Amino acid sequence: MIDHKQERLEGLSIEGTASLHAVFKRMDSDNVRLLCVVQDGAYRGIVSAGDIQRAIIANRGLDTPVGNVLREEIRVAHSEDTFEFVKSMMLQFRTEFMPVLNETGELADVYFWDEVFPTEGPEVGQIDLPVVVMAGGKGKRLKPFSTILPKPLFPLGDKTILEVILDRFRDCGCGRFFLSLNYKADFIRSYLEQLEENPYEVEYFQESQPLGTAGSLHLVRDKIEETFFVSNCDIVVSTDYSEMLECHREHCNEITLVAALKHIQIPYGTVETGEEGVLEGFEEKPELTYLINAGLYLLEPHLLAEVPEDQVFHVTDLIDLVRKRGGKVGVFPVSENSWCDIGEWHEYGRTMRLLGVTE
Repeated sequence: MIDHKQERLEGLSIEGTASLHAVFKRMDSDNVRLLCVVQDGAYRGIVSAGDIQRAIIANRGLDTPVGNVLREEIRVAHSEDTFEFVKSMMLQFRTEFMPVLNETGELADVYFWDEVFPTEGPEVGQIDLPVVVMAGGKGKRLKPFSTILPKPLFPLGDKTILEVILDRFRDCGCGRFFLSLNYKADFIRSYLEQLEENPYEVEYFQESQPLGTAGSLHLVRDKIEETFFVSNCDIVVSTDYSEMLECHREHCNEITLVAALKHIQIPYGTVETGEEGVLEGFEEKPELTYLINAGLYLLEPHLLAEVPEDQVFHVTDLIDLVRKRGGKVGVFPVSENSWCDIGEWHEYGRTMRLLGVTE
């Protein structure tokens, strides 16, 4: 294999003993969705973000070694394959890089997407589902700026966060948007309508009073008849939405929520005590990891009939209703940096950095 390819692949390699948690963090830090798994320097396979997500969905612990969750059958090329065949396979499966194995199963070469398709990025799966964006909140945690500017119109570079959210869905084929409005509704509507090249097909519906994170959904019960997305207006989720839909349908979920890994570093040594205050041990600056509700959901249309009219009602209330009657609510996990939030000032700054708007 050519030296520069070898060096590049080594930069995208991870040991099979690394935990699922470590793999997700590595993908975040390197901004990739695919890594080559090696054991003592020998090629073992490749792991994708989807593989990690499926392992977590299957209730594998975050400390599970990635070598334990590798697929037995993975897409690889072989030395006898033509370049055109490899190219078509990479295009079909949107593969960031394609290992090439020789007749003994050893790594002989590797093709990278940006070398095979130098003028275009990997395509995302195309779907076409309605999208409801809940854009009626007051953004109280962003005062005093939200006193004047509604949260959906907070800037992220040259666009508002609302436009960034809509663009992410348009990129995967979604083109029909419903916008739930309340606070400064005319401001938001006017902003979108005055865009010089307005690429969005938006239908507005407006609460008469604040109804929570799901209460206004009863206003679209006669307009949506298929599986649909619901997104908060202060979050951006970077994932393949078609994979989320596939997970939703494969597990026959009524609701699927996106859950992002969140790492919390305790900046102190913690103390463990037993009976009568006896010291049992220390742990120096432990790191805690949780899955948090990211504010993006897939819902089945029959659930709209379960949203009460003109009552404060949250998505979590709807989830509780579904679970109490035996319905299935699924979780689609994403890595920490796949989720951005502008709901608080420190998160707003983090989002600007993750999206490359500021240093």
